Amino acid sequence: MSPTPRPGHGADHPAASAAGSGRPGLLAVLALAVVVAWGTPLVYPLKVFTVLLHELGHGAAAVLTGGSIERIELSGDLGGACWSRGGFRPLVLAAGYLGSMLFGGLILLASARVRRDELLAGVLGGAVVVLTLVFVRTLFGLAFGVGFGLALLAAARWLPAAANDVLLKLIGVTSVLYAVIDIKQDLIGRTVPGSDAWAMSRELFFPPLFWGVLWMALALASAVALVRVTVNLERGR
Repeated sequence: MSPTPRPGHGADHPAASAAGSGRPGLLAVLALAVVVAWGTPLVYPLKVFTVLLHELGHGAAAVLTGGSIERIELSGDLGGACWSRGGFRPLVLAAGYLGSMLFGGLILLASARVRRDELLAGVLGGAVVVLTLVFVRTLFGLAFGVGFGLALLAAARWLPAAANDVLLKLIGVTSVLYAVIDIKQDLIGRTVPGSDAWAMSRELFFPPLFWGVLWMALALASAVALVRVTVNLERGR
């Protein structure tokens, strides 16, 4: 067992067409707002949620390659670990940063594709609660995961679809941005002992910087592709 750290109108309606043409700009506004508020408490819950996605990425890769998840740990300093057994170790290690970006991208794509955003928020909130109760084993992680999931369920129940759409896009944008920024800070700007890149270098010999640059390239390419597809889906709503 080993840890791996860290209801819309029809498209032919004039008002709907005008709203659809303005939706893509929402992503840019949200991204800018997140960057400006990056070091403030406003973004902190979204960062912790991305850490949870990061660890679930490790766990999902382990399960998909024949392994299992033993437990997930989260801490208040944005630290985390996924303890897994078996699986294809190189893929498990790579699935943290890239997995959190994929999950964030899927949330973005789903929010652009689904008209009932409140239903999507409810499904996401329920999934977060269940996954937290099943896998997370730290007090902070349990409190955060259950609280975050319940907040999404409350938003789904009491907020209008437009507000849920913005909330989902905010979560998706933050997850994509955090993956890129985290790779830059942890794997390229400085070598962190025990990081995913450091662990990968012990598995496949290349230095941590190599894996950091490779994952950064993949993350940037994925981010651009995900945003382009999301914008195209928004224009078609």
